[in-house]
Amino acid sequence: MAELSLSKRSEAPARRMGRRMRDWGAPLALLALLVFNVAVTPNFLTWQTFFVNLTQVATIVIVAVGMTLVIATGGIDLSVGSLMAIAGALAPLILGGSLFGPLDPTTAVALALGVPVLVTAALGLFNGVLVTGFRIQPIIATLVLFIAGRGIAQVMTNGNLQTFSNPSFQWIGLGRISGVPVQAVLMVVIVLAMAWVLRATVYGRHVLATGGNEGAARLAGIPVARVKLAVYAISGLLSGIAGLIVISINSSADANLIGLGMELDAIAAVAVGGTLLTGGRATVIGTLLGALIIQLVRYTLLANGVPDAAALVVKAAIILLAVWLQRQGASR
Repeated sequence: MAELSLSKRSEAPARRMGRRMRDWGAPLALLALLVFNVAVTPNFLTWQTFFVNLTQVATIVIVAVGMTLVIATGGIDLSVGSLMAIAGALAPLILGGSLFGPLDPTTAVALALGVPVLVTAALGLFNGVLVTGFRIQPIIATLVLFIAGRGIAQVMTNGNLQTFSNPSFQWIGLGRISGVPVQAVLMVVIVLAMAWVLRATVYGRHVLATGGNEGAARLAGIPVARVKLAVYAISGLLSGIAGLIVISINSSADANLIGLGMELDAIAAVAVGGTLLTGGRATVIGTLLGALIIQLVRYTLLANGVPDAAALVVKAAIILLAVWLQRQGASR
């Protein structure tokens, strides 16, 4: 009995430390990266560097916010990159008159912004139907569109690069509001909105309850199926927005490349930010911090002459560390 009591007392500080590292690891890591770059990286404290990192991370954050909600329910969405490609393929077709025929400029821009996002939201809902209606594991259900989605985008464009120039449409990627890039403003609005939904609404509590213990959530009367359908639809919608931002920046759409690898970046941001990959605990602000950490690591390595391939290795190490910290803090 004495040995058991001693064991419990010795484990408690380790568990508390694990929880502290899980909760504070991301902010401290981001702070350390900022301090390192200020001291070592040339021209880090410039507006140009700030906006470069902000614009590069914006689409990752937008997609990762949707991924956070999905993972909070105990699921995962591998289709986000392919949905970005579909949105990116649809918009130029609408602007060029290939999909709906010749349109007046205002209508064309409105449809090019609205239709792709609605389509990707519907495809996200399709993922949710596979998960809830057909009881398919989320990783398999979303693998369907992960594979087929990019193929659909390539079929729509005949595998060709689509180029376009439409300043009104491209405002979402190239415009500025009081000097701040529009995609950064969108990112902040989406993060704050989803953080509020998750923390302050009944739906947010239902999301976390579903991921924490789905059986208990059902017994408590929570509409688990509808909760899951909604998170996959939101993930699809946000993926569509990210896809439109990407093509507006590039003035072109390549179905082979849009969103390539985005699912991994989004999952990495969620994991590093402190959301439990098993569901039940989620933090949208943490996801933002996780994405910023990954972006800053990549920028730091490149700015100091380290090959881009090394950034992938470092990213993998960061994810492993984040998962380890989650395991350390998960025990109660």
